[in-house]
This record gives sequence, structure tokens and C-alpha cells, in this order.
Amino acid sequence: MPTDPLYRIDHQGAPRYALHRSQGWYLLDGDPFGVHAVGAALGTDAPQLLAPVLPSKIVAVGLNYRDHAAEMNKPLPAEPLIFLKPSTAVIGPGAAIVIPSGAGRVDYEAEVGVVIGKTARNVAAADAHEYVLGLTCVNDVSDRDLQRRDIQYTRAKGFDTFAPVGPCVAACDIDRAIAVGSRVNGETRQQSSTSELIFPIRHLIAFVTRVMTLLPGDIISTGTPPGVGPLAPGDEVVIAVEGVGELVNHVTASGAPST
Repeated sequence: MPTDPLYRIDHQGAPRYALHRSQGWYLLDGDPFGVHAVGAALGTDAPQLLAPVLPSKIVAVGLNYRDHAAEMNKPLPAEPLIFLKPSTAVIGPGAAIVIPSGAGRVDYEAEVGVVIGKTARNVAAADAHEYVLGLTCVNDVSDRDLQRRDIQYTRAKGFDTFAPVGPCVAACDIDRAIAVGSRVNGETRQQSSTSELIFPIRHLIAFVTRVMTLLPGDIISTGTPPGVGPLAPGDEVVIAVEGVGELVNHVTASGAPST
């Protein structure tokens, strides 16, 4: 991938990939997952950011932080607990998280997202880094009441707007500790590191690709640290991942006018 963070922007009414450097913004010509080159300069004004990738699926991991398991008073799982979030749940920076009509408690969950760079099937853990485009921020928004009622996670975590992603995809070393956290209305709610992961990123890539093929742009969302809590209309939630930046979204109620 480009060594500069990779963004997806609205350019003249159409989505385009772009890079941000100290001199300003540049279009990316070609395929960010293949052959590409730096294109035309766009100036220094920040463009409208879109979700940096459009995954065919997000493979999310439940209960994957030791400190979160301790907070929930749950035993450590013997193997990764995976579930899917649909592509239709994805929104980008600045877009609204919409709380559905009749929803119960809707929580934020700060997560490190691993963006897949090429088709991956039966990947060995030792080779996992070769399949990673980079990291991004993910907010695994969840309706807790439905999660408890359904047992399965699909409905609770699959609503439209329940997968904010962004602001970019950043090159990474998947073996180092990466800080991750969240703020709601300026107050820190979560702060941890991938050093607390029960199943590290290499293990997750190997485990998931033994089950299903991952396509370029797919995301593995690696789990959330302790401190999850409810969101309400009017809130601003920020997900921060070291080396990526901050993903900012506001919260609104279903049927509320857009801003």
C-alpha cells in the first residue's frame, strides 16, 4: 500500500482514493490494492472524507481483550468468537450513527480494524502481515438489549450506520502494541492497547481465513477494551487508534432531521 495514510474522499461528486502529506492532499491514481501512483495535487483544504474502504464484510471478534474479560467477569475464550457485520452498516467519518426506533441501550465499542490487502484463504500466521493493507478505526456499535435477547449478534450489531470506519487506512506493524480508545462528548471512556489482546492479529487472520475467504478491503475488527457504554442522540463519539488517527461521528435518533 502507499506509505502515506490512504483516504477515500468525495472528489467532484464521485469517490476517489487520496493521500495526505505535509504539502497537502493528492489523488491516488490506479488501484490502492494493486498498481497505483500519486496523482494530481488537490491543495491543502481537507476534502469530505468517506469510509476508507467498502468491505464485503466485517469479521468482528467478541471478548478479545483480557482487561475487558476481567471487567465483564467472564472466562477467557478458548478460541476467537467471531461474527459478521454487514457492508450496509458501514459509514464514514462525520456521518451520523442512527439509533433505530424502539432500540434499547446502544453502546460504542472502540476497535482496531485490520484491512485486508489481497485475497486471503488459509493464511499461515507467520505470513499474515503479507495480507494486511493497514489499520483503521472501527466503532462496533451494538444494541445490548437485542444482543442479550437474540444470543446471536447479527441483529444487534447489523443495523445501518452501526459500523463507522475511518478516517484512513494506515500502514502498520501488526506485531507491536497499538493504543486504542474512545471518547464521548470529550470524556475518555476507553483506553487500552493491543498488548491486551487474547488472540493477536496474526492469530486472528489465520483463524478467520481457515473459515472464510477474505477479499481486498475486508476488515477484521479485533475486539474492544473495557469501558464500553451507552450512546444517546446528540452525543459525539471519537474512536482513536495509534498511528491511524481519530474517527468522529455524532449520534442521532431515527427520523431526526440530518445535519
